[in-house]
Amino acid sequence: MSKLSFLAGAAVGYVLGARAGRERYEQIATQANKIWSSDPVQTKVSQATDAAKTKAAPFVADLVSDAAKSTAQKLRDVRSGGDSTDTDEDLPPTLHRGTDGKLHAEHHFGPGPGKLP
Repeated sequence: MSKLSFLAGAAVGYVLGARAGRERYEQIATQANKIWSSDPVQTKVSQATDAAKTKAAPFVADLVSDAAKSTAQKLRDVRSGGDSTDTDEDLPPTLHRGTDGKLHAEHHFGPGPGKLP
């Protein structure tokens, strides 16, 4: 919501500045900087930053940790040739597991035999 308000304010400032000329634009920019630098606004910015750090950071850290663990497990399964069926389902169609348990890539490129001019 605050981004939307900021963008709307910036757009209004731009339009007013463009219509009133450079001098008026400078006045608007100066006022906007004064408001942004004011103690009440900076207090709210600081509170929002602290809230984001304390509330969102652990949540994001948990998501990253879970994703890293999942990826590491999939890599271990693929590397060891284990029979992890969900790993094989995640493979692109050009990869398959051979009878030796290793991954193999399709290597058929071009139009195919007998289709060249």
